[in-house]
Amino acid sequence: MSNKIEINIENKKVGELFYNETLKEYGFNYSCDFRKVSLIMPYKPSIYVWKNYLHPIFDMNMPEGYLFELLKKYLNKEYGYINDFLIFSYLSPNIDSYLTYKSHFNKADYEHFDINDIIENDNEDTFNKLLHTFINRNAISGVQPKTLALLQDKESLIIKEYIIKTWGEEYLYLAQNEYFCMEIMKNAGVETAKVQLSKNNKFLLVERFNYDKKNDSYLGFEEVLVLLGKNKDEKYSGSYEQISKVIYAVTTNKIDSMYALFQMIVMNYLLKNGDAHLKNFGVIYDAEQKSIELAPAYDIVNTTPYFHKDKPALTMFGKKVWFGKKELIKFGCEYCYLDKKNASKLYNKCFKSLIQGINDMKIYIVKTPSFENIGNKMLDSWNLSLNEETIKEIPHEIRRNW
Repeated sequence: MSNKIEINIENKKVGELFYNETLKEYGFNYSCDFRKVSLIMPYKPSIYVWKNYLHPIFDMNMPEGYLFELLKKYLNKEYGYINDFLIFSYLSPNIDSYLTYKSHFNKADYEHFDINDIIENDNEDTFNKLLHTFINRNAISGVQPKTLALLQDKESLIIKEYIIKTWGEEYLYLAQNEYFCMEIMKNAGVETAKVQLSKNNKFLLVERFNYDKKNDSYLGFEEVLVLLGKNKDEKYSGSYEQISKVIYAVTTNKIDSMYALFQMIVMNYLLKNGDAHLKNFGVIYDAEQKSIELAPAYDIVNTTPYFHKDKPALTMFGKKVWFGKKELIKFGCEYCYLDKKNASKLYNKCFKSLIQGINDMKIYIVKTPSFENIGNKMLDSWNLSLNEETIKEIPHEIRRNW
């Protein structure tokens, strides 16, 4: 079995990824000075060596949780062993992105599904069918049940790649939770990944944002985790100050990117999203890597209904607490390079969007009684944000009612 993977950009080979089993080292070697495979990996004639883990730009695509366990079971049974290089070799030929790959595994031919059929038939059988159809395309991270899928709109005949997320007893009604959070983020004026709920709210369909329809090509995308040179096991190791610094350092349209980043961070605090870690912020760039911008917001959820004592995923000012208005505006001024007037204006846009979201949620709960329990927990935590004060965690008297 080959221990090399060919890396290409625009159908041109730029290097090879390989694995040294004896040394437990991953190496990447450029074959030409065409384009960088990562913003933190400029061309050099010597080898980029990474110990124990794939290089961050490749590790970014490694599945976690639910998908990882499925792939591990299948590949271990088929080949008698498992490691990250085998998993990446299996998945990489089917990754459609700025980088493309060739390994000893063949690129698969996929059928596509009608998007309306998926929306209308959002059940376990449909999800399992999608999962097994696209299992060797699932180079996506995150612990909840999800799968990539190619879906076609019958009217436009356009086929797009979506992430289909579902939920079980552990995270009840997670699709609606994320949908509402993403809508509130969008209404605050932040660009977000496009999402829609299925008929019975069992699926959240998330359209991939790395495709450039105008040029029929894929945009480069790198998570902040990659830009910091870290692997997936370190996604909770860091701070929002680090995110701001690296986004400011690499983006070309710095003003717009920092405005949007500040709003994203504010909204994650107001919405009580305790999973806004280093993999949930990123940048996108064009083929020449000359225009680098903050990526749209994605993976926004209210985590406190499931983890009552949850706290922010990363530190701010050295602490993991739910900061209020004063501290968030201070963060915007000190680390997002905003003046107080603009920081306050952007914060107020987020705050107004949250109020509108609370009102929308109340109406939705009346119309959707099955969502009442989770919906009220979300409302309780969002009402705490309306006080605009810093709290360490959801107060005991509120949790007791949950």
